[in-house]
Amino acid sequence: MLLNCYHEELLDAGCDEAGRGCLAGPVFAAAVILPRDFIAGELNDSKKLSHRQRCELRLIIEKEAISWAVAEVDNIEIDQINILKASFLAMHRAVEKLIVRPGHLSIDGNRFNAYPHIPHTCIIKGDGKYMNIAAASILAKTHRDEFMERISISYPHYQWHQNKGYPTIVHRTAVITHGLSPYHRKTFSITDPQLKLF
Repeated sequence: MLLNCYHEELLDAGCDEAGRGCLAGPVFAAAVILPRDFIAGELNDSKKLSHRQRCELRLIIEKEAISWAVAEVDNIEIDQINILKASFLAMHRAVEKLIVRPGHLSIDGNRFNAYPHIPHTCIIKGDGKYMNIAAASILAKTHRDEFMERISISYPHYQWHQNKGYPTIVHRTAVITHGLSPYHRKTFSITDPQLKLF
């Protein structure tokens, strides 16, 4: 069972990203502040949920959260600053967009660049421990999936509507056949045969 949030005394925003391991598209991040009495039975790490569950939970989260925001860093910026820094930047942008300023940030993972004047705690596998981080993982994932499905219409041979930009065999083969799109991350080893397949 997930706990509501990490910090009980301060208004705590859960933060998570999606798309870090992709070959194409932006990295998305979300920041979510949930009410203390928030209840959503299926809420969990987005990777453990079905597409239907994520979409249903997104509606609940966006309706009932005290504040939520989603932001992105595109592939051009990723190539300029690297994917780790881009993930942190996307989280910073999401926090900046929150209508309600949090007193603490709960970050999924083991590293983070501190956001000015707001303390944070990094929590390994936090999206499986705290509701607000799980909620952020769902928003980041669903918003990013929508973006990839939308641009897939213009670049159908990469099949982003299915693989969402991850390095599947179909995706990598399409890159070899058709070349890179304007959305590909040029600093990633797209055709490396040792690259992990999804």
